[in-house]
Amino acid sequence: MREVDIKELSIKAVDLWMNRWLLLTAGTIADCNMMTVAWGSIGCMWSRPFAQIVVRPQRHTLKYIEASDSFTLCAFPEKHRKDLQTLGTLSGKDGSKLSKTGLTLQASKRIAAPSYNEADFILECRKIYRQDMDPHGFIDQAIQDNYPANDYHRIYFGEILSAYCA
Repeated sequence: MREVDIKELSIKAVDLWMNRWLLLTAGTIADCNMMTVAWGSIGCMWSRPFAQIVVRPQRHTLKYIEASDSFTLCAFPEKHRKDLQTLGTLSGKDGSKLSKTGLTLQASKRIAAPSYNEADFILECRKIYRQDMDPHGFIDQAIQDNYPANDYHRIYFGEILSAYCA
């Protein structure tokens, strides 16, 4: 993997979120949790490069992201699609879901949250903002259809400190 200057980072952001998915990981290499995410954004906020993610309150990963000051977002070659499906459907509170995949952790270079040896794209992010989603802000009321249980996401912004591409 080669480090990419964040100011030079060029990605197909919509394709990355909608079609490739990303693996969100928080915690430390000794104690972490991960979940597959397909909603989020990457851009510039407060004059900083950022990644924005959302986590529902019932997700086990929420405990890790709340206790951590960093997180990683990793993308993988298509051959790992089934691993991402597994990590997006199983809960880490029921045991080691990572052991049910072919993915292996590696230490990140600038943050505590780990990344993956098999990743072909890695963002190392420092958590800088969080807020609970407020349904009163939905201008398009069809968005509410995503929340039949009213389990609104918590939104996190992470400053991108490092980016790596295969």
